[in-house]
Formats: sequence, C-alpha cells, structure tokens
Amino acid sequence: MIKVGIIGVGTVGTSVVQILQENADVIAARAGVDIVVKSGVVRDLTKERGLAITLTDSVDDVINDDEIDIVVELMGGVQEAFAVVKRALKAGKSVVTANKALLAYHRYELQEIAKERAFEFEASVAGGIPIITALRDGLSANHIESIVGIMNGTCNYMMTKMTNDGVAYDDILKESQELGYAEADPTFDVGGYDAAHKLLILASIAYGIDAKPEDILIEGIENITQDDIAFAKEFGYAIKLLGIAKKEKNEVELRVHACLIQQDAMIAKIDGVMNGISVVGDKVGETLYYGPGAGGDATASAVVANIIDIARSGKSTPMLGFNRPMEGSQLRLKPTEKIKSKYYLRINVSDRAGVLAGLTKIFEQNSISIETMLQRPAKNASANLLISTHTALERDIQNLMSTIEKLDFVNEKPAMIRIL
Repeated sequence: MIKVGIIGVGTVGTSVVQILQENADVIAARAGVDIVVKSGVVRDLTKERGLAITLTDSVDDVINDDEIDIVVELMGGVQEAFAVVKRALKAGKSVVTANKALLAYHRYELQEIAKERAFEFEASVAGGIPIITALRDGLSANHIESIVGIMNGTCNYMMTKMTNDGVAYDDILKESQELGYAEADPTFDVGGYDAAHKLLILASIAYGIDAKPEDILIEGIENITQDDIAFAKEFGYAIKLLGIAKKEKNEVELRVHACLIQQDAMIAKIDGVMNGISVVGDKVGETLYYGPGAGGDATASAVVANIIDIARSGKSTPMLGFNRPMEGSQLRLKPTEKIKSKYYLRINVSDRAGVLAGLTKIFEQNSISIETMLQRPAKNASANLLISTHTALERDIQNLMSTIEKLDFVNEKPAMIRIL
C-alpha cells in the first residue's frame, strides 16, 4: 500500500482525495498497489470539507510521518512551498506538485535536491493535458523546434467572448470574475504571468533553459479593444494570448503576449476556457495537445496520474528529463530586443492633414515597413489608424512606439500586438 499526504486540501486537493477514493479499483489495477490518502494539511480546521481523511494544520504531521510515501504539495505560493518541498524531499518522500510558480523560480534547485527521488509536476502546466509527459518522454527523440500554446483558460475565455460576442474587455473581465474564472485581482492571469510560469517549465524540459519570469517578455490582454478584433477579422486573424518558445540556431526566444494568428491555424480554433499547445519536433513534425487547463477535477487527474507513476516504479526519470546538459550547453536565451516579428499597431491621431505623412516618415526612420493600413473614425475629431508591418526587430518597434507616443497629433499611447 502507498500512503499519501496532501499539503493544501483546497479545491484541487479535495478532488485528489475524491478521485483516489472513487476510482480506487481502476487506480489499484493500473498502479499495481492500493493508494490511500492518510492525512491532509489545511489552514482552517473548523471548515467542513466532507472528507474521510485525517486533517491537520501542521505540515510537520505529514513530513515527519514515516508511513507517508508521497507528499502532494498544493499549497501554492513560492518561498513557503519551496521550503516545504525541500523538507519533504530531504525526509525521503517522493513529491508531486501542481505549483507552477514554485517551478518557475526553483525547478533547477529542486531537481538537484531530488536527484533519484521521484518529483513529478504534470499538473503545473495546462491542467489535465499531459504535456509534461509528452515533452519529457513521448518526444524525447526530437530536437524541439518550437512550442506555441494557449496556456491560460481565463484569457482564452475572455478573448473568445470578445471576438464572438463583441463584449468589451471590462465587461467580460467582470463576468469572468463572477463565474470564478478570474480572481478578484486578475493581474496574474490577464497580465500573462500565469502563462509565463508554464512556458518556463516547458522550455526547461525542451531546451534546458534556466530563465526566470523577469528574464523574458511578458504582456497581457488588458489593452485589446474591439477595433483590434475588427482588424484581425478583416485580415483573417484571431487574437489569442500565447506562450511562445522558439529555437533558432543556438538561441531560444521565450515570450508571452497577445498574438494575431491565422484563423485557419489549429491553435486559433481553441476557444473558451480550453488550453491547447502545439509542439514541433524535428522528426515528428507538429503535434497538438488540447484539453481543460484548469479546474479541480482536471488538475487533480494529472496529480493522481503522477502518483500512479510513482507507485509503479518508486522513482522517476530526472525531473526535467535529461541527465546531461541539453544541446551541449550551447543554447542561450535570446535577448528580447533581438526578437523578430510582424506587428500590428493601433494609433489614435487627430484627424487632420499631414498626419499620415508624418507617421510614414517615422516608420522609415526606424527601418519598419508598413504592410497594410486602415483608418477608422473615433471620438472627438480623431481617427484610429490600424497598421500591420513587415518583419521587424523588437528593438526597432519599441523605439518607434516611444517616438510616436510623443507626437503632438497622437492622442493616447499607441497599442501594439505581435503577429505570429
């Protein structure tokens, strides 16, 4: 019998207990051994949870229990969780976590501490989608050329409603909060940080890149308007918040931001709260992984799958999937300013003579070529210029945006979305 202790019996932790109990027969058949939850740690012992397990408010009761084989960390946060997981590993426990923020900052340190001890984290990225297993095991014979993914269900739900129903950003954000998709403080989701944590985990497995969130380009969906969506539709695009990892020679670019993508691309068809991740390997080509990216049962399903894996073998492959440096240690993170892309810009200008000529000159001075331009009337004798560019450097587009913002005929900060 394998005994499990859960640190953090909230929504996901409760689902883990229920799955292990309700599906005990099929789980035992697949694991080859009975798996039971012995105890769980909660912050508030007075709250009724309806679970037939021992509850405690002390982490020590789980970590110091010699009968517990696997510790499941679902407490969230970074530094406190890091300390708890380190203690569990040093106490000889195997560990399963769904904590993407913990791994975004401490994955390499934890791999060193875990060594041959099983440490699994499938639920940390894209909920119930087995993307970690796919990258670490199923695609292990491939050089990974790119990873492009919808990794945050809240943003995808909001963008779907804005696109299909014409809902304004502020209205759909409020609805998302009422439905429980977005938190009272939604910054972590709509600002792109949640997706960035997940991207960093995947990039470590694919490329061995040890980057932190502060090292990469992260933007959200807060500034997208119906004008942007109308432009996208007119030119055959959809707008999605994407996490992008792409290898070119000995550099890997990592970025999270809203993107205009062709409507006929597979990933453009993923709507609502669902997640989808495209991975291109040099031998297998493109593979697409689709499913629920959040929710108690979906995330708990991935946690339980990791518990079953550990029960089968007692240890894991190296946590991030490699025993020696990836790519001969030659890969490095591409500086943000060197990233190349096509760009879409929305610029609100005073509707008067000479404006277009002045803007065109500034584009030329910054080595940026315009591909398409639309003009849409706006309030107070102004117009929105909707512009797409040919491929340009991120450095040049940022210089352009800074220059344009200071022009006397530009009425507000220009908006920019990259085109995939």
